[in-house]
Amino acid sequence: MSQIFAFSGDEEFYHGSSIYSNPKEAGTFLSLGDCPVDIFFPRKRARVHAPSVTNGKISEPKKTVSIDSLPDECLYEILRRLPGDQERSICTGVSKRWLMLLSSIPRKEMKLVDRDLEIETGGFLTRSLEGKKATDVRLAALAVRSGGRGGLGRLVIRGSNRVRGVTNLGLKAVARCCSSLKVLSLWNVCSVEDEGLLEIANGCHRLEKLDLSNCSGITDKALVAIAKNCPFLNSINVENCQNVGNEGLQAIGQYCTNLKAINIKDCPRVSDQGIASLMSSASFVVNKLKLQGLNITDVSLAVVGHYGKALTNLVLVDLQNVNERGFWVMGNAQGLQHLKSLTISSCQGVTDLAVEVVGKGCPNLKQFVIKKGAFLSDNGLVSFAKAATSLESIQLVECHRITQIGFFGLLLNSGPKFKALAMSSCFGFKDMISGFPLPNMSIPLRSITLTNCPGLGDMTVAMLAKLCPQLQYVNFTNLPTITDVSLLSLVESCDAGSGLVKVGLTGCINVTDNVVVSLAKVHGGTLEVLNLNGCGKVTDTSMTAIAYNCLVLNELDVSKCAVTDFGVASLARSNSVSLQILGLSGCAMLSDKSLPFLMKLGQSLVGLNLKNCNSISSTVVDMLEERLVRCDILV
Repeated sequence: MSQIFAFSGDEEFYHGSSIYSNPKEAGTFLSLGDCPVDIFFPRKRARVHAPSVTNGKISEPKKTVSIDSLPDECLYEILRRLPGDQERSICTGVSKRWLMLLSSIPRKEMKLVDRDLEIETGGFLTRSLEGKKATDVRLAALAVRSGGRGGLGRLVIRGSNRVRGVTNLGLKAVARCCSSLKVLSLWNVCSVEDEGLLEIANGCHRLEKLDLSNCSGITDKALVAIAKNCPFLNSINVENCQNVGNEGLQAIGQYCTNLKAINIKDCPRVSDQGIASLMSSASFVVNKLKLQGLNITDVSLAVVGHYGKALTNLVLVDLQNVNERGFWVMGNAQGLQHLKSLTISSCQGVTDLAVEVVGKGCPNLKQFVIKKGAFLSDNGLVSFAKAATSLESIQLVECHRITQIGFFGLLLNSGPKFKALAMSSCFGFKDMISGFPLPNMSIPLRSITLTNCPGLGDMTVAMLAKLCPQLQYVNFTNLPTITDVSLLSLVESCDAGSGLVKVGLTGCINVTDNVVVSLAKVHGGTLEVLNLNGCGKVTDTSMTAIAYNCLVLNELDVSKCAVTDFGVASLARSNSVSLQILGLSGCAMLSDKSLPFLMKLGQSLVGLNLKNCNSISSTVVDMLEERLVRCDILV
């Protein structure tokens, strides 16, 4: 006690020195700038906290200690012992330091309070980070918080943030916290390198699908690690990855025993050696293969034709170094016995002989697509039709050597399974001056699509009507030369029993009400979709016929037609029409008087297009948007 009464406090006066033992502590609160030497702060008596006296004993005041003063090693041990996913999720919001520490803890090291057990999650969540939102911090928070919500199953990252984008650090967080990850897609993420994918390979053994596009930092080393450590991988897509080459493909073929689909596009380091290693591997059982923009030659196609015994879907695009011989060998190799779908685009080696041999070598081929076949002519198309006896559908795009002879030669020589034909932008197609004699036969064609073939006219459509009475799906787009004459014959010749189901006449400017009225009367009981976009000669007469005859119509598009308020009223008054989608874009004669009729139609509508209807006021549009809650309105 004598020490307390003898205390005078003179030693505790502030003499200008810092009250902080560590000068950095003062910087937290004060700005210690340079001061003039002739300025002095007044000397004040420092606040003294006298020690408390209890039972004659002096006790010093307790100092406040923060958990953040602990080193990372100690804090790591504390955080990994949090009782559950909810607590870990809450702790991610404390600070960036806590977040990054939590994201660095592997899932298997996290312990529960009463039991030491790794929580197995199913991987149900799907998350996508795009553009500015794609950062390491967001990715780390997502990884930690997903554990208590079923586990992260699918992760898509597109277009990384340029300043603070996704790096290896972000992928490490995913790898350590999301062992349930099944699908990983990285697009335009140049800051991610092999190190990040190596962590994924070591931590996400359930990975089933890998999608890499424009990832210049990824090399063969990462693909080898994925192939060795992810036994469930069944699909891989590698596009425009400049540093991925033959070694990675060889590892995929060797280790990925469950791989079903692979797409390699615009990878300059991939050559014949990589494709050969991939295809010739004993464990290779892929059934979908796409090769695009690669520096491969006829050798690769020969290997595909020989080893592709499990292939059912093959896509070959922009293979400039592949010649006719490559396709010839691929067809004669007799290895594509199970191939069902084949797409060839922008390949100079596609000739008449090439497609004929491919048709013979693929006995189960059902779907065939040829795009930009500059050297394919009528003879090759007919020869292919005769050879491919299982063919069900064919699509021709920008095959300018195909004429009317090849068109009908294909129909007449196809097998009984042939059901669908689509032809687009074939500028060499022209109606003949006089039609050639047609055999007295019925072709079981169900679907016909003719788009942007300016030379195709009434003669072709009329001949088509005679040969194909079982048509159900008709789509004519931008065919300005066809008129009511041929279309009426098509409508009337089609079997009313099965009936037309979908009809599209977009951009057929010479179509009038006569065709629509006949279509509604003959096929109104089966017609579900009708597209008259751009048929400027179609008026309210057609709308009235549709209203009273089309009993099952779901979609109607009369954009840019001569439709008025009266036509919309006719649809609304009908008790048989229950439209889900209605297109009225560019109908300049519609006005605000259509409001009550649109309101009534809106009871069943889920989509309404009112773009460029300039006579309908914004007030009416606002009322429609307010009352038609279930309907998406485009204005």
